[in-house]
Amino acid sequence: MLAFDTIGENDHSYLRKIVAVWRKATEQARTRLTGLSAVKMNLKDASGNVVQVAMPDAPGEDFRAMWEDRELGRVLGESLADGNILLLLNGNKVKAPAWVAERAAQRRATGRQKAETLPREWHPSLAPTQVQLVDLLQLISHAPVGTAGRRIVVMISAWDKVEGEKLAPDAFLREKLPLLGQYLEAGRDGWTSRVYGVSAQGGEYDGNEANAEPVEGQAPKKAGKGRDADRLREVDIPADRIRLVFGDKESNDLTEPLQWLMH
Repeated sequence: MLAFDTIGENDHSYLRKIVAVWRKATEQARTRLTGLSAVKMNLKDASGNVVQVAMPDAPGEDFRAMWEDRELGRVLGESLADGNILLLLNGNKVKAPAWVAERAAQRRATGRQKAETLPREWHPSLAPTQVQLVDLLQLISHAPVGTAGRRIVVMISAWDKVEGEKLAPDAFLREKLPLLGQYLEAGRDGWTSRVYGVSAQGGEYDGNEANAEPVEGQAPKKAGKGRDADRLREVDIPADRIRLVFGDKESNDLTEPLQWLMH
């Protein structure tokens, strides 16, 4: 297990804001940075050795541009070029492919005929999640972006939302994103992979409007829209909300994937 040692040279106000919002069981505001910001902290292992962990915080638009526009900024490109990768995938927002056989079976079962529709102009944003991810991993496995033969951890977030599927994280990946699962298992670009499920929140948080500044003349919006948020705020140690699942094992140690990536 890795333990906290010291904080790096960061804008601590940025970190304090994130922590305060998380402790209140409230949704985080999405990243609105124009460039890449890296949060750094120093951790130590069981032997007392100190390692520095840098966590880039880039807007999703930067990654979307890699797929849709085939563009990659220099700073993000340098961040992706070296070292091992942790891929965070929201298990509750997977855009699954539309299987022709399933659609046909649904129409037969409901007795509906295929509606005549005008062809829709294709756009890269319409591609299934797994297609986009495999393409991005291929991009960062070859020059001039990156190199092959690295380790990768796939972290399936919002695990509390998808664990009802009764699947272990690696089985969930194979079933819900078979193209990505097969790509990693085949090791085509030299990836050595592990798959984890993670629930960093532990349940449903309040909406981000609870953090909004009050507007003069308007009543303040109430927090606590759901029972989950109230329950989570009652947890004495907020870190105990965290659930990390690997195979049939579960813990709240978020440093485990980092330790594996650093070996």
